[in-house]
Amino acid sequence: MDLSTTYRRYLAAVVRFHLVGADVAGIGVTDYQAASLLDAEGPLTSGELGRLLRLSPSATTRAVDRLIAAGIAERTADPSDRRRTLVRHTGHMPDGLLEFFESAREPIGAAIAGLSDTQREGLEAYLLAATEAYGEAVKPE
Repeated sequence: MDLSTTYRRYLAAVVRFHLVGADVAGIGVTDYQAASLLDAEGPLTSGELGRLLRLSPSATTRAVDRLIAAGIAERTADPSDRRRTLVRHTGHMPDGLLEFFESAREPIGAAIAGLSDTQREGLEAYLLAATEAYGEAVKPE
C-alpha cells in the first residue's frame, strides 16, 4: 500500500471517529467541532468562533446556545475588555464521551510511546506542518 492511500484512510478514520464522537456526545457535528475548538483554542468571541467554523452570526449564536444548554460552554466577560463577551469551554464532557476518547487515546499513546525521540520529532513536525496547511486551505475570510 502506498503512503497516499494510507494517509487518506487515516484521515477518513479520524473523520469517522469524530462523527461518532458527536453522536456519543448527543450533539450535532457543528456543535462538536465548536466545542473542540473552544477546548483547544481557549475562550473565543462568537465572531471568532463563527469565522473558524465558517458560520453566519446567527448560526454561531444558535450553536453557542446549544453548547450552553448542554453545559459544555458558557459566556463570560472578557477580562481585558468587559464590553466583550467570550465563549469558553466549561470542561464538561457529555456522558460516555471521555470513555469513547480513551478507547482511541490509549492505543495511539502506546504507539507514540514506542517511537524513538527522532521519530516523535518527525511526527510532531508533520502534525505542525499539516495543521498549518489545512488551516491555510480553509482560512476564514
